Amino acid sequence: MAYTHIIGIAEAVVNSKVGNVGNATPLVADARPMIDPFQRAISYLRVSVTDRCDFRCTYCMAENMNFLPKKDLLTLEELNRLCSAFIAKGVRKLRLTGGEPLVRKNIMYLVRELGKQIGSGLDELTLTTNGSQLSRFADELYDCGVRRINVSLDTLDPDKFRQITRWGDFAKVMEGIEAAQKAGLKIKLNAVALKDFNDVEMPEMIRFAHGRGMDLTVIETMPMGEIEEDRTDRYLPLSKLRADLERNFTMSETGYRTGGPARYVEVKETGGRLGFITPMTHNFCESCNRVRLTCTGTLYMCLGQNDAADLRATIRATEDNALLFAAIDEAISRKPKGHDFIIDRTHNRPAVARHMSVTGG
Repeated sequence: MAYTHIIGIAEAVVNSKVGNVGNATPLVADARPMIDPFQRAISYLRVSVTDRCDFRCTYCMAENMNFLPKKDLLTLEELNRLCSAFIAKGVRKLRLTGGEPLVRKNIMYLVRELGKQIGSGLDELTLTTNGSQLSRFADELYDCGVRRINVSLDTLDPDKFRQITRWGDFAKVMEGIEAAQKAGLKIKLNAVALKDFNDVEMPEMIRFAHGRGMDLTVIETMPMGEIEEDRTDRYLPLSKLRADLERNFTMSETGYRTGGPARYVEVKETGGRLGFITPMTHNFCESCNRVRLTCTGTLYMCLGQNDAADLRATIRATEDNALLFAAIDEAISRKPKGHDFIIDRTHNRPAVARHMSVTGG
């Protein structure tokens, strides 16, 4: 069924009937699972609950951002309905992102509601955060069923941390990490590898993370959204970083996976795990099991492509979840084989205009 036809039906329903989306027809566990055109099962949903953030990381955002008006955002109840639909259709892992997810007002309502589905369709509910709000929310996150989180941390130098985040407080993030570990949350640190900024720090960051029982994943910067700097000046291929690190560490391949795109090695000297996410030098599209939902209800089937589906129109037009399932199926049928990220001197414009914070970073 074509998506425009689905929306036409949905609009007809809403014109003849006024209802409360909170009273939507029950979601059924036997909804058709999501298989894309390349026979990849979609089992992982990343949800950007807000495009707002209390940092302005230079590789992610412009300093003076124009954020979405609140009227365009889905309510937390609508986000819960959409997430529940995806769980009914086979999503086993759900990650809340932003912007910074913990700055969204009353976000713990959504975390608690989704946490109720762990063990009843959902295997894992996780969160990616900059750590600024963790000291406030760590205990409650654990109480809601979250057991594992990612914390973005690109440097251990407080001055460089302020430089890269523009507004961030390094001490507050350290306090948040300590609170999260005390609450029982397992932490993985994410660091974007940036040439001539944090590349020389990576051995120290490995020792820091592994010495505190945390995994570390390094990520290649991606060409998303207009920022003030030229990404070619900061782009560091992880093939080069890994070669540099192997002068200091002995790395062995491991089959460990978390459901995301990272490929992990074990570091003999520290006993910890180091992950590499390489969208530029070695993309992971062949095994992609992910789709991304924005806080406005837009579903992106690929991080590096512009094609999207407007699920907000569907859920606001009708309480009929059969139509919602049909809209999701139509979107998945358009999931592309892969992205087209390139960063070099002849491709120094963003591959997509939207910032990472729109689709979750």
